Amino acid sequence: MATVIDTVTGARPRHPEKQSRPDTPMLRKPDWLRVRAPGSPGYAATRATVKEHGLTTVCEEAACPNIGECWSINHATMMIMGDTCTRACAFCNVITGKPQPLDPTEPARVADAVAKMGLKHVVITSVDRDDLADGGAAHFAEVVRAIRAAAAGTTIEILTPDFLRKPTAAAELVIDAKPDVFNHNLETVPRLYLSIRPGARYFHSLRLLERVKERDPEQFTKSGLMVGLGETKEEVMQVMDDMRSAGIDFLTIGQYLQPTRKHAAIDRYVTPDEFHAYEEIARAKGFLMVSASPLTRSSHHAGEDFAKLQAARRAKDAA
Repeated sequence: MATVIDTVTGARPRHPEKQSRPDTPMLRKPDWLRVRAPGSPGYAATRATVKEHGLTTVCEEAACPNIGECWSINHATMMIMGDTCTRACAFCNVITGKPQPLDPTEPARVADAVAKMGLKHVVITSVDRDDLADGGAAHFAEVVRAIRAAAAGTTIEILTPDFLRKPTAAAELVIDAKPDVFNHNLETVPRLYLSIRPGARYFHSLRLLERVKERDPEQFTKSGLMVGLGETKEEVMQVMDDMRSAGIDFLTIGQYLQPTRKHAAIDRYVTPDEFHAYEEIARAKGFLMVSASPLTRSSHHAGEDFAKLQAARRAKDAA
């Protein structure tokens, strides 16, 4: 079920739906999760471009720990359809509430920014828009087409909502826009959906990715998991099997980081050795590409990983 909360006048909390929840403990970060504060000239230049074009980035909205590294090399993940989400996931730092109407100028502004930044690979994500009849699918497709027109040499990776309870044609609009990579994150294991991702449905998300492969077998599919929420190793391995059954090419696994005391608590910090073991298991299960580390996020090193993904497919086809 979607959670839509009306905007009110004056100051309001970022997550009004979480204010009545008791505070959860916040574990001290281990050394392997510490990152430098952003501040390089490259970071400042990327920030200036984002502000000049009036864009929203998931890097800022989701408080990504990799923002300093990514923005220093001119890589920003753009978040379309506003900064306010209609869902209230227990892990997410994006604002929850009633979104504004879609901005028809956004596709052109995003495309212009991509062209001016000279991006070889761009990642476009969005908030959930359960308030829209198609979940924002037509707008998403228009952004992809605008980037193709303005920056023909740029490869495009999209990280979409699940289009839950929307017509089948909605997801097909986005698939038919032909992004190079279609990503939708499963986020966690099925057992934890009710507490962590209550507005979503595990098998619906899995089916969305399977449908991409059925409609366009050449399109790369990608999905991600957070760990450290209380899942077991066996549950993670079962999700890997489910993903492979759906034909998913690329798996990312990263450490869940708790945004505030009102968000889901971290169960534990998964060690780098455990991430390495997950990567080896996933490669053995047949994924073309796997990225598993404490700081792995869906769009972290996306351009370099896309090149590796293409090379892995070529090698597989040659074999």
